[in-house]
This record gives sequence, structure tokens and C-alpha cells, in this order.
Amino acid sequence: MEQDPSVLAIDRRRFLDWFLGTSVGALLVAIFYPVARYLVPPKVEESTALSVTLDIDPAEIAPNSGRIFRFGGRPGILVRTPSGELRAFSAVCTHLACIVQYRPDLSHIWCACHNGHFDLTGKNIAGPPPRPLEAFAVNVRGKQIVVSKAT
Repeated sequence: MEQDPSVLAIDRRRFLDWFLGTSVGALLVAIFYPVARYLVPPKVEESTALSVTLDIDPAEIAPNSGRIFRFGGRPGILVRTPSGELRAFSAVCTHLACIVQYRPDLSHIWCACHNGHFDLTGKNIAGPPPRPLEAFAVNVRGKQIVVSKAT
């Protein structure tokens, strides 16, 4: 029993239509999903902690350096400026919630995700971050450092 060649051509055409349609759909999702995530950054939940005590001897932190610490459920960054002052900020970049780090070669805070730069007051100075970093109050009590939310 022979099959009609026109039926095979229709089946191949349907398969090619389905395959091309699915491929174009996947390509559009692959292009527009990252663009949409870039334009609408994820919501960052607010930490419920009001202060944390760090078991770090303030003398251990060298000038022009920084350290990451936990502030409630979120990371914070403690920076000793080149002049010796201690400052603390939220370590969550205001752009896409990446973790920032201190760059001693630039003497400011840097986000590696999209090359965002913050000065030592937490102000966004270059790159895509739309807002400054949240600043925390820093108090030294003996050999401990207490970081609190600024009120």
C-alpha cells in the first residue's frame, strides 16, 4: 500500500512550521527575558536587624580595606577609609542586588556585576546603580564593632 506523496509533504510542512515557530519563540524569550530583568531589578527584602556586633578587633582592619559581614539576613560591608575612619554600608548593590566589594586600588566600593562604583559615603558615582548604598552607623566598643541602622 503506497502512501500519497502529498500527505507526506503536508506532515513535513507542519513539522517545519512547528519547529521554526518554537525556535523563534525560544529566541525571543532568550533575548527579551534578560532585557526585562535588567529594566526591572528584583525586589530586595528589608533586613529586620537593627544592629549587629562584630567580633572583629578594629585594629585588625587595615586602612584602605574592607570586609563583608552579615547584617541580619543581608550582607554589609565595613570599610576603613585611607584616613582611618570606619564606615559601614549595605553590601547589596542598588542596581541588581549583587554583592559589592571594596577596591583598595580605587579607594571606593565597586560592584563587579555591571561595573557600578560608589564613593566612601555610599553615593553612586559611576555605572548603572540608581541609588546610593544604605549607610549604617559604626561604633567601636573595646575590641568589638557595633553596626546599627542609621535613624
